Amino acid sequence: MPAQRTFGMDHPHHEWSPLISRPALRWPNGAAVALCVVIPLEHMEWQAPEGSFQVARLAGGSAPRDFPDYARLSHREYGHRVGIFRLLDVLEKHGVRATIALDAMTAENYPYLVRHCLDRGCEIIAHGISVSRMISSNMSEAEERQYIQASLDAFRSATGTQPRGWFGPEYGESDRTPELLAEAGLTYVCDWANDEQPYPMTTGENPFFALPLMYELDDVVSISHKLMPVFEYEKMLGESFDVMREDGADTGRLMAINWHPWLVGQPFRIGSVDRALSHMMSQGGVWSATGSEIIDWYQQQSN
Repeated sequence: MPAQRTFGMDHPHHEWSPLISRPALRWPNGAAVALCVVIPLEHMEWQAPEGSFQVARLAGGSAPRDFPDYARLSHREYGHRVGIFRLLDVLEKHGVRATIALDAMTAENYPYLVRHCLDRGCEIIAHGISVSRMISSNMSEAEERQYIQASLDAFRSATGTQPRGWFGPEYGESDRTPELLAEAGLTYVCDWANDEQPYPMTTGENPFFALPLMYELDDVVSISHKLMPVFEYEKMLGESFDVMREDGADTGRLMAINWHPWLVGQPFRIGSVDRALSHMMSQGGVWSATGSEIIDWYQQQSN
């Protein structure tokens, strides 16, 4: 849709709301920071269907290769076979329940992983069809509706429940995605990276919220794209938490981090994740929660 210039925003998806102008947000037990860890379990297809869209810099392997790209495919599958268990162990050690972003092809092809995450008490949210098929404005509205429905159908079949949250593969959306997600019965979306608190989106009758991820704390963005050494990434996580904890004394902050098990689940990176979480959880003033728990608390505070 063409951009429509109005006060503050040039799109219809949410209102302009500077954080310092809002009523103070209080997390449970007076915590300054709500910590949410999102873990994508996403399938990379051997060959994406004709006409599907994926980002040009899709991480994994060393560089794109001709079909079949074994290096990238097997690098990413490491997360499903090894990294996810190591990462969940570290989160459990620190009392952090993961929010698992599960795509349709993982739900269908890896039932062991679905059961394992449910047995460990994770929240599971929808994550599209596969990392090879990203939502974009190249889709018609009918195609996008069908895509969302296929993802939710696979999710319900695998878990027996309706997801509350959505995280688009590679943060992908069209200009109508929030409205379609709300229409499909979802409650929140993780694609918008523009805040340190949840906020309502303008999707009509169905209440719908953004759970903003910290885009530059995404391990793929920092480690894979920006080539940040893991010890620098660990330092960045700690410093981010310290600043947000200090700022959160006035109004609560949300530190939502996206960690890929094929990347930070590697044996030479997991120690940095462990130490970063140890620093966060030992400081006090932090509430570790799933996406739905955070949105429910925020909605209660806002009413």
